[in-house]
Amino acid sequence: MQYQEIYKQGVSALKKAGIEEASLDARLLLEEVCGTDRTALYVHGEKELTGQQEKEYLEKIRLRAERIPLQHILGKTEFMGLTFLVNRDVLCPRPDTEILVEEVMKYLHDGMRILDIGTGSGCILLSLLHYSNDCQGVGADISESALRTAKGNAERLSAEQVCFVESNLFEHVEGQFEIIVSNPPYIKSSDIEDLMPEVKDHDPRSALDGGEDGLFFYRKITGRAKEHLPGGGMLFYEIGCEQGKAVSGIMEEQGFRDIQIVKDFSGLDRVVFGTWY
Repeated sequence: MQYQEIYKQGVSALKKAGIEEASLDARLLLEEVCGTDRTALYVHGEKELTGQQEKEYLEKIRLRAERIPLQHILGKTEFMGLTFLVNRDVLCPRPDTEILVEEVMKYLHDGMRILDIGTGSGCILLSLLHYSNDCQGVGADISESALRTAKGNAERLSAEQVCFVESNLFEHVEGQFEIIVSNPPYIKSSDIEDLMPEVKDHDPRSALDGGEDGLFFYRKITGRAKEHLPGGGMLFYEIGCEQGKAVSGIMEEQGFRDIQIVKDFSGLDRVVFGTWY
């Protein structure tokens, strides 16, 4: 079967399955199977796939039609211009989380120590280390399997000034950090079943469930973070789009100052940060 022919077949199957970005997903899966880029589809659309390529592509389309996340099928995703390994053990990095990284980078100076609570794939911490000089990072996560993924990403990116610790929040964290960053679970428990199948059925529930009001981990982390921050140290959070006021209030109650809320490109609250004095 030719490139264009099988691509159209893939798009059709994904549209029938209700995949919003059916054309994009079908193309990315074809590029992965054939080892080509998007140009090949349009310039060499008449090229024939091998029998093995055809079989592999249609299998990947089948998986995507079953609402398996594209990132899980590919085994990787792009974040901050870098490629990260992902799987069922970690939350797939979202473009919105790049807002968090970009805000931290505005205050990150050479030689700082960074703590990432709930590091997952390590994408936040490893991106910060990649785009800074001589910084050191610690990634903490309660999941041993998530930490295996984070360590694999660190090896791929040749990140040397980083270590990962299995820890329930701050339980096994030691030392002081100029920057603490976290994208904690912030979905209300009652709202999880309303999420897209790709999220509710395939992301770890422990990376989604923020308790009854979605704020459980913000309270827990904020209360302990100040023990690991020197004067002038900063705490950064990604938040749900309706949580800016609530998370700011939690930080203020715990003694943080200069608290700011940052919106994403859609004009929704996405990041809250403040300074410990």
